[in-house]
Amino acid sequence: MKQVAVVLAGAFLMLGSCNTGTNDASKEEAIGNETPGQPVETREQDAGYQPAFAGQFRAPGVQTTTPYEGRVITDKLDEPWGIAAMPDGRFLITEKGGTMRIVTQDGQVGDRIEGVPAVVDKGQGGLLGVTLDPDFSANRMVYWAFTEQQGNGNLTAVAKGALSADGRRLENVRVIYRATPAYEGDKHYGSRLAFDKAGNLYVTTADRFEPERRRHAQDLTTSLGKVLRITTDGQPAPGGPFAGQSGARPEIYSIGHRNIQSIDFHPQTGELWIAEMGPQGGDELNLVEAGKNYGWPVITYGIEYNDDKIGNAITQKEGMEQPVYFWDPVLSPSGMTFYRGNAIPEWQNNLFIGGLNSHHIARLVLDGRRVVGEERLLADQQQRFRAVTEGTDGALYAITDEGRLYRIGRK
Repeated sequence: MKQVAVVLAGAFLMLGSCNTGTNDASKEEAIGNETPGQPVETREQDAGYQPAFAGQFRAPGVQTTTPYEGRVITDKLDEPWGIAAMPDGRFLITEKGGTMRIVTQDGQVGDRIEGVPAVVDKGQGGLLGVTLDPDFSANRMVYWAFTEQQGNGNLTAVAKGALSADGRRLENVRVIYRATPAYEGDKHYGSRLAFDKAGNLYVTTADRFEPERRRHAQDLTTSLGKVLRITTDGQPAPGGPFAGQSGARPEIYSIGHRNIQSIDFHPQTGELWIAEMGPQGGDELNLVEAGKNYGWPVITYGIEYNDDKIGNAITQKEGMEQPVYFWDPVLSPSGMTFYRGNAIPEWQNNLFIGGLNSHHIARLVLDGRRVVGEERLLADQQQRFRAVTEGTDGALYAITDEGRLYRIGRK
């Protein structure tokens, strides 16, 4: 089938309008993907490191051939951060300042849900990732991450509570896990959550940003810079790769991460995938396996924000995993989902990642453990895409820091 560009019309999608895509591949204002097969990124690199293997960097550009549209269904949210699709088609959305709301597929924003604990709404902290219990229809249980005050510092905490039948409050709320140590600061909390098929909860954390704290990502005695695997009561899940190792936290699943705001399981293979923010350059897509070390801050494809090298300026080291893919300049990945639906068949098992500084949603086409294609969606919107999920109707739904909820689906 001949590939054609699908470009969102106009500089912005106006609230309440149809705003369908167009198949005009010659449209001058089209942003990204004008030349199929060529990488979508053409800017000069910031860090300038070369990939370790073919296909690790700047995959060929692809274009969705199915006509699709993107439209804003509400712009009334206040810094939304996390989104979870509910069984009835609505969405549970967290707002960074500390509120949680239910939003319908047609954009009706509900009142704030009562019972959410106080958050530290400062810098990158606040009310963050959210997910539903796999048995939510029966137990109404919600899990979320937030920044919690602890003495003179703060940390990433995970709480759970039952959503009342009328959706107005959370009941029997309690914190089940705290990622220690706490620090005074306002950056790098991680804070995405996902359940595996066995009912274990995976929690992503971060290194807390400051150069002297980066060591925690390699330190098995702390929760920072890790993927964690816990039970629904916050205890280490059985069979952890570091369980029984002296001094190691048994809930640790993988180490060597900088700031993970993206997590999902592949719908066919069950493999755990994450995207994590690098420094300047060096954002990574990783396939995470139990007990593996993903290198930060020893190896990285990025540099400091002042252009200095990081550590020994190496990208590879024995015993440390290579990213499946990296971006330079950065994507700023935040929130991602595999597409499981059939409304747009060519998207099946593709990975969709919200980009912050990059102002688009990245669509990645995978062939096993390799990225073989990349596309940019909604690039003309100039929004910071904080998270993306799939709705019960087979469309993608994305939230932005600017307060919008988009629906992206077949025309």
